[in-house]
Amino acid sequence: MFSSLMPKRKEFFDLLIAHSDRVVASANATMRLVSHLGSESAENIELLVKEIDANEKSGDKIKAELIALLHKSFITPLDRDEIHNLTLELDKILSALRNVANAVGMYHITESTPEARELAVLGADASLRLNRAMTSLADKERRKETAAFCHEIDEIESMGDKVLKRAITRLFQEGTDPWLAMKLHEFYFLLETVLDRCEETAKTIEEILIENS
Repeated sequence: MFSSLMPKRKEFFDLLIAHSDRVVASANATMRLVSHLGSESAENIELLVKEIDANEKSGDKIKAELIALLHKSFITPLDRDEIHNLTLELDKILSALRNVANAVGMYHITESTPEARELAVLGADASLRLNRAMTSLADKERRKETAAFCHEIDEIESMGDKVLKRAITRLFQEGTDPWLAMKLHEFYFLLETVLDRCEETAKTIEEILIENS
């Protein structure tokens, strides 16, 4: 009975890594979705949207499992609030990716742009590094590696800011149809929000490294 209140350190990290796996899968699907707008059939686009939604729902189940484990555990490998915050941050990334996918249908976006594709690629790149940071976080001997991944995510987010500014500037310099400009403006910000969420999660990991040094 008492042993059930003391789950192995590995259980928590396995769930966090599984949660970040869903982020990577969803970000990759989002990258494919944005890249293929205008070149894929509506049916294939719909399948990608469903894939992103499925990853978000899978992430919800992992989040619920992790929170349940927190409630029943007497001892945790990290502070309870740290584990809870990480779980919520990963959930926010999945929600941001789902918002991008939903926007394709809501705003009737049928064509991609170079900037949209670049933002989606950066989102997938940041998600992959976040997954690697989550994996190395479980090993105290890999602190420097974890911190390096977090720094790379911060740099990727900064690159995203520059792409966003370029995209918005081009929207209003090329005489784009006002309605299309408004839709793309919102779409770009949704894509950049994914990067913001990844950066916030990386900051949470950095705080954990500092508090557990």
